[in-house]
Amino acid sequence: MIEFARNVRLWFAPQEIREEGGTPDYRFSLANERTFLAWLRTALALIGGGFAVDQFLPDLRWAWRVGLALALLGAGVLCSLRAVNHWVRCERAMRRGEDLPVSRFPALLSLAVAVVAVAMVVVVLVGWEG
Repeated sequence: MIEFARNVRLWFAPQEIREEGGTPDYRFSLANERTFLAWLRTALALIGGGFAVDQFLPDLRWAWRVGLALALLGAGVLCSLRAVNHWVRCERAMRRGEDLPVSRFPALLSLAVAVVAVAMVVVVLVGWEG
């Protein structure tokens, strides 16, 4: 937990990361940044999907619409927070010459998106009114 709190602090003070270890090859830092941006694009897509479900499926039962929208919005929020945390962890590991950190988050996010997709298939097959 202490490590997570330190990482959160580094989200807002990235210059402090430079104090750890040596400067990695810039190509690796730039690749880490591109990965961060890809995670943010994924988060924005999930958030957009959540709003789309809520706004463009008014005939869908309220519970289904809100449940699907909140699942997508929540996944988007988690994805955006995870993106910055992963960026900091990877940058620190590269500077220290350590192995890059592993994460279960991609698997969890994939499962959440799959569950929402299956729910949408059920909604399409059963019909809007449920």
